Amino acid sequence: MNGTEKKHARPGLSEQEAERSRREHGANVLSKQKRKSFLRQFFSNLNDPVIRILLGALIINLLLVFRDADWVETIGIAVAVFLATLISTLSEYGSAKAFERLSEDSANGTCRVRRSGNVREIPFSEVVPGDIVLLGAGEQIPADGLLLEGEIRTDQSAMTGESREIRKIPSNNSSMDPSAPSSLFRGCNITSGNCEMEVTAVGDATFLGGISREIQIEQRDSPLKLRLAKLAKQISILGYIAAVLVALVYLFNVFVLDSGMNWELMRLKLTDLNYLFNQLFHAFTLGLTVIVVAVPEGLPMMIAVVLSSNIRKMVRDQVLVRKPVGIEAAGSMNLLFTDKTGTLTEGKMKLSSLLLPDGSALTLPELMRRGGNSAELIALCLRFGSEATVGVDSDGTRKALGGNATARALLENVISHPTPADIRVSSRLPFDSTRKYAAVSLQGRRNLTLVLGAPERLLPLCTDAVRNDDSIGTFSKKAVEARIREQTARGGRVLALAVSRENISAPSHASSIRGSLTYLGAVCLHDPLRREAAKSVAELQDAGIHVVMITGDSRETADSIARSVGILNDEHPVALTGDELSRMSDTRLRELLPRLAVVARALPTDKSRLVRIAQEAGLVTGMTGDGINDAPALRRADIGFAMGDGTQVAKDAGDIIILDNNLASIVRAVLYGRGIFKSIRKFITLQLTMNFCAVGVTMICPFLGVDSPVTVVQMLWINIIMDTLGGLAFAGEPAHPDDMKEPPKRRDEPILNRYMINQILLLGSFTVALCLFFLKSPTVTALFRPASDNIYILTAFFALFIFSSVFNCFNARTDRLKLFAGLKKNPIFLAIMLAILVIQLIFIYLGGSILRTAPLTVQELLVTMCLSLAVFPAELIRKALWRLRGKRSGY
Repeated sequence: MNGTEKKHARPGLSEQEAERSRREHGANVLSKQKRKSFLRQFFSNLNDPVIRILLGALIINLLLVFRDADWVETIGIAVAVFLATLISTLSEYGSAKAFERLSEDSANGTCRVRRSGNVREIPFSEVVPGDIVLLGAGEQIPADGLLLEGEIRTDQSAMTGESREIRKIPSNNSSMDPSAPSSLFRGCNITSGNCEMEVTAVGDATFLGGISREIQIEQRDSPLKLRLAKLAKQISILGYIAAVLVALVYLFNVFVLDSGMNWELMRLKLTDLNYLFNQLFHAFTLGLTVIVVAVPEGLPMMIAVVLSSNIRKMVRDQVLVRKPVGIEAAGSMNLLFTDKTGTLTEGKMKLSSLLLPDGSALTLPELMRRGGNSAELIALCLRFGSEATVGVDSDGTRKALGGNATARALLENVISHPTPADIRVSSRLPFDSTRKYAAVSLQGRRNLTLVLGAPERLLPLCTDAVRNDDSIGTFSKKAVEARIREQTARGGRVLALAVSRENISAPSHASSIRGSLTYLGAVCLHDPLRREAAKSVAELQDAGIHVVMITGDSRETADSIARSVGILNDEHPVALTGDELSRMSDTRLRELLPRLAVVARALPTDKSRLVRIAQEAGLVTGMTGDGINDAPALRRADIGFAMGDGTQVAKDAGDIIILDNNLASIVRAVLYGRGIFKSIRKFITLQLTMNFCAVGVTMICPFLGVDSPVTVVQMLWINIIMDTLGGLAFAGEPAHPDDMKEPPKRRDEPILNRYMINQILLLGSFTVALCLFFLKSPTVTALFRPASDNIYILTAFFALFIFSSVFNCFNARTDRLKLFAGLKKNPIFLAIMLAILVIQLIFIYLGGSILRTAPLTVQELLVTMCLSLAVFPAELIRKALWRLRGKRSGY
């Protein structure tokens, strides 16, 4: 008979009662918010601000395509809209994986229930409140409930973040707090023992159900999306102003200048309704054309390219990106909530020292070399005092298995020491979070009971102590407590060791040690700080990122760790506990947030609350996490960093997965994010500079007698350079370490800053002037062979425009005075620029009528090249003047 089937066991619900409970409480499944279909999500993303501008340009082009046959531009815009929207939809459509994974993990499986006195196996979904569920080792808990009979140990790490197993026993305390002795939670696993549980909540009413609702919330717009919305508005305004100006200039030229200021002729033109309509329509068409040319249709594709190309690089730095926009958000982050264990520390407990009764401290090897009775007793205590056992790894190496992290750490330190063959365990009292100690009785050559646990529980029971000479002496409780406080203040965990001549009874919830104890000493355990932890915190703080540590440890331990890595300092002196946080109003917490450094004894709900309040304060917030309980905070944060060894639900809820759980990898993610944003700014500067030039040349040249300075096919090649190839070239720009010395960009900071606007207007105007000078200067045109159709000068002009575009790529690549600074780190950039120049030369000599080109002589080509090089000194002078005016240089 199963250990959970008692002679007088409860009969459980009848089928009628189970059906009534199901109607009242619903099925044991997690509700799923209605999700948009892929097609609906795709059309929803067409509402993106930049995409809206492109759609407007596309509609305008469709209206004009039949008149001007400018099908190249129309197809280019359509492709840009489709690909950019598709990439965005694919990214967002996958964001519901966290809920799906959570639902799958918790819904699959069957369990044993007792109904009408009979044990049945049913799917998890059919469990209802009031059911009596029978559970054993290896089984998953199907719903929330209270333990009625038996004793088990459960793994609640995915829910609570605590790595140790929790002992559960029957109790009069019906609280559903994770720390309550009889509370059991859906999704947790039974690691040992058997029990009966009464179901109290199913489906959305469970602890897991609350998490599932939170991870389905909509995230707020990313910083990049906000900035692109502002950019779209700026481009729209500039495009409309330029369109109106061009239309007015055209009408002024037609009706005033072409009339030779003859008022009578002007009157005749204005009264000729057919002529007036044609000219107004042409002016309107010119204005629409300006808007179309001004639109940076390559921007969405460039952003997709720069994000995807950097994703591949980041994997090498232990950073796996799930959501592309998460990279740029990391660069904008100005507040990071980080875990302690495994992120700031190595996540592996190690025995650092032993405190002996006389107050001295020794390492375990030093104690074992000294030998003696106390050394043997301490070794036995570490060997048998926990539930960890000695196992063998795949390579034959002996290692500690089972138990929790502390138990394995204790055993690992004595695993190489020989164990007396004539000693065996007669009974054991497992560690319990309520009792706070463990005990083991040994028989054989030595019959005794060894006890280890929390000092505050064991020290009051100690009446004497083992001296260094192995004699029994007096015990000074105050002196020992003082030494222990010193260790806890340094961030260590201390366990007291003691010996008793009294045996313990067989394990049960009522078991306890009897009699007085002889104090052996205390072991100091530390989760060592990662070597790079303090440096990483300093780098984040230098980058203007406020780091707050959230941990389940005590305030003393948390303060010690935070102070040692530089989180707790004069600028950020506030440390709170979870209890203090819960009693604090949102307004008060928002006031304290700029000075907050540590939250100790934190609950999972504290993380979500802190993220919400930080976002309400206008901060771009990052959060680290690894458990199911962390998923809501990871989902809510602007950038969620899931740990590589965390649960799959946490990984699906996060934006970025830190494969090595290291804070240094988060620093690298921030650096990548800042570099990516700068790459986007550089590309936009290039695009708007060349768009400014293209608009200026296209609109001004007809007034100077050059109707088509650039053909439709030539404009296609220019667009390829500015859009696809330019995007690929700037996507390879590496982040510079100096980027980490700058403060984070505001969440709503516009993409176009004053430096960029200055460069676009001045360098764009110079390039327009250079093009017009090339076309209309007799000095320049005399250097080219004459032709009835001006084919040589127009071929050279096409080459000039391409060459100046390439050289302006170099100008936009860096805001430094040294033009080639850092170029070696982006060989792709140089390769693409050289490829464009080579292809342009091929077009010049082999393009023929398709590209409207004719072979140029070496002299003509050199003249064209030399004139296009003028953009370099022009930009150098602009940068120098910008700096001389005391302006802050940079993207």
